[in-house]
Amino acid sequence: MHRPIQPPSSPLTRRALVAGAAVAGAALALPSAAWAQASPAAAAEPISAHLSNPLAPNPVEFQQQIAQFTGQATPQAQGLLLEVAVLADNPSAVPIKVKVTLPITDDDWCEEIIVLADLNPSPLACRLQFTAAAGTAEAAVRVRLSQTQTIHALARMKSGKVLAAQQSVTVAASGCGM
Repeated sequence: MHRPIQPPSSPLTRRALVAGAAVAGAALALPSAAWAQASPAAAAEPISAHLSNPLAPNPVEFQQQIAQFTGQATPQAQGLLLEVAVLADNPSAVPIKVKVTLPITDDDWCEEIIVLADLNPSPLACRLQFTAAAGTAEAAVRVRLSQTQTIHALARMKSGKVLAAQQSVTVAASGCGM
């Protein structure tokens, strides 16, 4: 009889799984949070509050994502259009449209857009990369939202300019962990 494979339930089990895969010469694809738990350094550290409740918001990661994306640039409020419904009746698939409204030229185009949900357990909802050949920088995606929160979109131009937009979304029911 075939039994379904159960996911690792504790950080210790995850570490053993990663160590076993390494000994067997295999590669194991895990999310970054799982790698952090599976690393030998993590074995000596206590589990943080976020890891004890994986569905809780992660404000530290949210701030890190923004700081990493913006670098030294100060985000501008103009030049990026973010369209999100004010009420999300299906939080498992909330439609979002992002568009750079600045002119796209051979000298300055949008290199990358990220969409962040500030109260999701994993705030980075989407990362999109563009080239000058695209001629435009716009995308429509669907993201899962855990609760009522603010959606943030950031766009980085070739010139180093960072554009920002945000919009609050009311969620009718929980989308993460359903």
